[in-house]
Amino acid sequence: MFRTSRGALRRAAVVAAAAVAALTACQPEDLPADDVPASAVPGASATASPSASQPAAPGGRRSLVDAAEAGGLRKHTGDGAVGDVPVDPGEMRDGMRLVVSHFAAPDGGDPVLFEGVDNVPEDTNKRREHLFRGMLEYIDWDPELGQPQARPVADPGPLGGSVECLMASLAENGQVVCGWADESTAAVALFPDSTLDEAGKLFVAMRGDLER
Repeated sequence: MFRTSRGALRRAAVVAAAAVAALTACQPEDLPADDVPASAVPGASATASPSASQPAAPGGRRSLVDAAEAGGLRKHTGDGAVGDVPVDPGEMRDGMRLVVSHFAAPDGGDPVLFEGVDNVPEDTNKRREHLFRGMLEYIDWDPELGQPQARPVADPGPLGGSVECLMASLAENGQVVCGWADESTAAVALFPDSTLDEAGKLFVAMRGDLER
């Protein structure tokens, strides 16, 4: 199961919220770089994973951008902006950046929630899996319904790496979570009313504006 303690997530969110305000990460003491520490996933199984991807293909170290637009969607500001960190990003270490935003079409509609980190010192696939688990927790996915299986997006775009999406709904249309992982970054986004194909294509387009 990927259910985590809401109290623990709230505590993690308070710490991470400061990182969003400055668009830089917290700087805890150095930890082993070959794995995400257990404290990064309160109450979650270290072996559980919604993603079955291969390691991301090398493509050069990149950074995230706090973009005003992504894939033709506009970043929400003011009342529509993300006010805290809804998904536990995992352990934030020296030099890492956390980016959290809502994006929506100019004519309105439900916003897409984006959350990502860069300068990840461990396997970025593991960090993406952590973000996948956090997003499922955020939408209150019931583990008794089964664990959504992440599927590779056929065309990850020019930035390479690995891009996957999972359907967090019992219908063909519904909530879709997509994530990418490459040499140095990992990110996820929640598409509230979409299909795997539509969300995957839009996520790849958004990535072109959110990663440099």
